[in-house]
Formats: sequence, C-alpha cells, structure tokens
Amino acid sequence: MEPFGLTNIVLLFVTCLLFMSIWRKTSQRRRMPPGPFPLPLIGNFLQLDTKNFPRSLEKLSQKYGPVFTIYLGCTPAVVLYGHNVVMEALVAQGDEFGGRGASPILMKTANGTGIGFSNGETWKQLRHFAETTLEMLDMGQNIEKKIQKEAGFLVERLKSTNGRTFDPTSFLSQTTTNILCSVTFGKRFNYEDKDFLRFLHLLDENAHLQSCTMTKLYNIFPTILDYLPGSHQKIFKNTEELKQFVSRQVKMHQETLQPKHSGDFIDAFLIKMEKERQNSHSAFDLPNLVRSTLDFFTAGAQSTSLVLKYGLLVLMKYPKVHEKILQEIDSVIGQAQTPCMADLDKMPYTDAVIHEIHRCLALVPLNVPRAVIKDTSFRQYFIPKGTTIFLALKSSLYDSREFPNPQQFDVGHFLDKKGALRKSEFFIPFSTGKRVCLGKKLADIVIFVVLTTILQHFTLKPLGGPDDLDTSPIAGFLTVAPKSYQLSVTPR
Repeated sequence: MEPFGLTNIVLLFVTCLLFMSIWRKTSQRRRMPPGPFPLPLIGNFLQLDTKNFPRSLEKLSQKYGPVFTIYLGCTPAVVLYGHNVVMEALVAQGDEFGGRGASPILMKTANGTGIGFSNGETWKQLRHFAETTLEMLDMGQNIEKKIQKEAGFLVERLKSTNGRTFDPTSFLSQTTTNILCSVTFGKRFNYEDKDFLRFLHLLDENAHLQSCTMTKLYNIFPTILDYLPGSHQKIFKNTEELKQFVSRQVKMHQETLQPKHSGDFIDAFLIKMEKERQNSHSAFDLPNLVRSTLDFFTAGAQSTSLVLKYGLLVLMKYPKVHEKILQEIDSVIGQAQTPCMADLDKMPYTDAVIHEIHRCLALVPLNVPRAVIKDTSFRQYFIPKGTTIFLALKSSLYDSREFPNPQQFDVGHFLDKKGALRKSEFFIPFSTGKRVCLGKKLADIVIFVVLTTILQHFTLKPLGGPDDLDTSPIAGFLTVAPKSYQLSVTPR
C-alpha cells in the first residue's frame, strides 16, 4: 500500500473517532438537563460569578428551572435548585446521588481518603465506624461534659478582655477546635500552646484561602492551574502540614495504645486497624486515619465556630431577641447551673433562635458536592455516572412558601402559635439523607452549650449601634462566612 494511501486511512480513522466522540458528547448533552451553552475549554465560565458562585446559580435557576447543567471548564455538573428536587435527590433517590462530587481543591487535598471525600466501600466502612465510635465515646466519656468544660475556659478568656473590644473569631475557633481535640486526640491544648496555635492558623488560613480568586478558578480549571502559583498551592502546602500535625498525634497514640481501652477516636481507629490487619479490603489504614481525623476539624470545628460567630452578631443586631433569650436562660438555667442539652427542651424560644441562625446563615448553600454513582434518570433527564451534583440547600432554607420573607431574620419561622418549636422538613442546613453531616449531633450540643454559657455570663455590646451591624455573609465558592466585627462583653 502506498504511504499516501496509508496516511489518508489513518486520517480518516482519527476523524471518525473524533466525530464519534463529539457526536456522543452532543447526544449525551441533549439528554441531560438544559443550561447555558458551554464555550470550548472554558465552559460556562462567563456566566458564573466566581465572587459569589451560589448567587450565580440562583440566577441561572430562574432561567433554566430547578434542574439544569453547567460546565466547569469541559466538565458538566448538574444543579438542583428548589426544595422539591433537592429532597427528591437526597431522599427518594439517595442511593444514586450518594457519591462525593469532584470538587478539585477538595479531591486533591483528600486524595480519596477520609470520611468526607471518599466513595464506595471505603466511605461505607469509615462512615459506619465513625458513627458508632462517636456514640461509644459519648456514652463512655460523656462528650457533653467536655464541651461544658471548654465553655468554662472560654468564659475565663472573655473575662480577661476587661471590657475591651475584640474580634471573637479566634476565641470561638479555639474553643470549638479544642472540643474536637478532646474527642479525637483525647486531650485539650493550652490556648498558648505553639503547636495548637499553628494548627489553628493553618485551618483558618485554608478556610480564608477558599474564597480567593485563584482557588475558585482552580475548581474550574484544575489541570491548567496545577502548574501556576496562587492560593490553591498554599492550601496544598498547608494541608500537608496539617496532616503532619495529626500524624504526630497518631504516633503518640501508637506508643501508648491499650488494645482493650479506646479513650478517643484515634485509639478506636488504631484498634480497628489491628483487627482488620488480615482484611485486604479494609479501609482502616494510616492515610484514612489521618485524613478522617483532619476531616473532623475542617468540616466540624470551623463550621461550628462560624455559626457561633454569626449567632453573636445576630443577637447584637436584634436586641429584643437577645433580651428574650436572656429571660429564658434566667428562668430555666439560672446563673449558677451549667447549661446542658436537657435544658433545651424547656427553652423553645432559644431553640427557635438557633434554628433561625442556621437558616439565615445557610453556611453551605450548595451542600458539599455530590455525584451520581451510576447512570441516573432524574425526572425526564439523563445524568451520566460520576457527574458532579450541586444541591442548593439554601433554596430550601430560603423557600418563601415555608419561611415568609426569608431574607429577614424572624424567630417566628420556627415557633407555632403556642410558642412551641415548629419543626420543618425545609430545615436542612446539615443536608439530609445518607450523607447527612456526621457531626450534626455534636454541633448541636456545642452551639447550644457554648452560646448559652456566653449569654449566661455576659452582656454583648457591639462597636456602634445595632443598625451599623451587617449580617449579610461573605460568599466563598461553596461556603459562606460572617463578616468580621468587633464587640465587647461585660459580666452580667
């Protein structure tokens, strides 16, 4: 065969492959939910606001409906916006939508390990272990007492401010992080401990870097930005140092481990590792231990401290709400008794305020990304296996049918006519279904005990008047955070 003829055949073959690939993608796109037309390489980048990604998806939902497709670079993702479609995916089709989505920044730092960002059998093993271990530790070590103890240390630190104005961010972050240190490491740290402060700094810095432009762009163009400097590279570096901190704690536990006694999460995991040593399919190894432990802090300590920070801001913004909570605290708990979860059943107004704090903040407006674990039919659309799914939890929390005037902070959203707590299936700040937040119960205890302990001992005073306070949060790529503010506290 002549060389020219062979070349033509090769070119024809390659052209056919390209045509088939394009046809398959085009055919697949026609079956997927509608959405803005993607441009080559950049996808829908021009239609997405990287400064407020959740808001840009809200706007697109107004045009394309509750189920639509966007392209992050060349990769499609499906957005579910609206309470009905969110619940349909998380509950009615929870198995299909049970995978962890490919948020590039999170997937690279976790590398498929840990409770938060693993999938399949690894996730099932780690999730079940974590749930049972937390229950065991709560019964054996009484986690609530650890939280009460740490809240007491916070009171002493707040007293030391002597009426000076301060930003509460570090105080709250240190408190919630130390609570999780007690649960995972079996010990708390002195607030001046250099290693502890470094650990906190890295966690806080990574949380801040999530909102930087280069980090947001990395989540859209990871292949390109892998080779460029920026905030995303700092996150990768910080994460390695965070893992080293956890690894040192693990090593200390290995040296003192008593196989018949698990005093904390790391002990329990190490004991499980030993039992599973001969199981080739076991997910219990050191990388999963380190990442699972770190997941508690990145997902738990920081989010809880942000809710508390927002809660204090809201109470200063609305003095009447603040005053009603104080009245309930004084009548149910008093000044001398330490707040405990048993008190909450007798404090419906305080409970409603905490619910409304969660609702208004909507800390994770788009949920942590999910993925479909197989080719899925959803309503009349086709969603290919592995497609990332953004489920807009905020669309439930801000649904005007359930919460009139959802932009307004209104405790009445969670109170019935008799003043009792009104429960709502629209209240899903921790998500719902099989991947509901693992630390929900722990977060509930921390928020109630710490918040009521602060209010029990101190009067909050903002820098300026209530009208000067801005409660609108700062949007990141997937999460939000309260704006910084100053306050002072005086003993009651």
